[in-house]
Amino acid sequence: MKFNKWTLGLAAIGAVSLASAVRAEEAKASPSVMTALSSTTLSGYVDTSMEWNLGTGNAGSPKYAFGGQGKTDGFNLNVVRLVLAKDPDAADSWGAGYKVDLIFGPDANALATQSGGAASDFGVKQAYVDLKMPVGNGIDWKIGVFDTIIGYEVFQSAENPNYTRSWGYTIEPTTHTGVLASYQFADWLSASAGIANTYGPAINARDVNVNGTQNESYKTYMASIGLTAPKDWGFVAGSTLYGGIINGFNAASPAANGPNIAIIGPGADQTSLYVGASVNTPIKELKLGVSYDYAAVANQNKTGLPGAAGNGTTSGYANAVGLYATYQATEKLSLNSRGEYASHSGGAVVGNPAKVIEFTETVQYDLWKNVVSRLELRWDHAADGKAAFGGTSAAAVLAGHGLKNSEEVIASLVYKF
Repeated sequence: MKFNKWTLGLAAIGAVSLASAVRAEEAKASPSVMTALSSTTLSGYVDTSMEWNLGTGNAGSPKYAFGGQGKTDGFNLNVVRLVLAKDPDAADSWGAGYKVDLIFGPDANALATQSGGAASDFGVKQAYVDLKMPVGNGIDWKIGVFDTIIGYEVFQSAENPNYTRSWGYTIEPTTHTGVLASYQFADWLSASAGIANTYGPAINARDVNVNGTQNESYKTYMASIGLTAPKDWGFVAGSTLYGGIINGFNAASPAANGPNIAIIGPGADQTSLYVGASVNTPIKELKLGVSYDYAAVANQNKTGLPGAAGNGTTSGYANAVGLYATYQATEKLSLNSRGEYASHSGGAVVGNPAKVIEFTETVQYDLWKNVVSRLELRWDHAADGKAAFGGTSAAAVLAGHGLKNSEEVIASLVYKF
């Protein structure tokens, strides 16, 4: 630290101490530092679960997002999330902020945003600069790594109606590295559009051509629109209708010719379409939701494994329709239901039969402060007639020695701070 000559002179004759001078200099510098930090918020959660898959053999456990064999029949630390954020100053038309969203634990590996591709129980879920631009009603910009713009459910399990993720969520992208612009045309109409390196999720990933070399010009494009029912629309006021589309290269797109094993290398051009709605009802405590996801893949295994069957030619689709119902019975007790039908072809989804029906019932009771506590029952049924679940090994499942039904009992505790 640099001191002026008068401070050093007074210290030399014992009039002041250098320690007190240091504190004085720090006090002069601290206001600017504290001003910058005062508007930064710290939040996050610790997500745990206890899961039991009824029956014998878990090799064919349904591989919906953040589920699967690794979490059945035991206790789990799913993820720890830590968020530092500063919103742009509302009074400043050129306001600026940021968000750093860090995750730790097995779900960080499953999200797979690591730029190096290696699992490390750590991931950057989001990290972006947040900017305002005074054009019209104001354009909001996110530049960096941000969550996808489509879907009924999100990564944070406690913010979803159910603990386990749907098949619709499973076939959606999760994060992107790029730039996103959002605009509020009116109270009832909003839109967003963006460009990213890839469909996701690996940070700083690039598109590659069939020879495995970088394709410099091909990017991922996305757009969405949201409608909100006005206040004078009676009981449906506040209900929302949302739609979006994303198209680009997905390096993580899997392929499979069997119900549980990927046998063709990853990589495909992928397009996702989403339409969803959340609707208030005449019964104040009851809310309904509906979602539809469609994902089409082309040029499967675009990255090219030498000698891989179907290299650059495999294509397929996956879709899922889900219905949701939430009933807030008391201040602390809520009942959340989800029913879903999903299907796929051409290896667009790994780990589930070609057709699957899923029902999930979740009871949430907020007994402890800041804790989301849930008990959940989930049933998945192979609607294509194949025994795709259970089994003592993947080979046994492929040989037809599995089950047509999977039943799971799950207790989930999430502490939010």
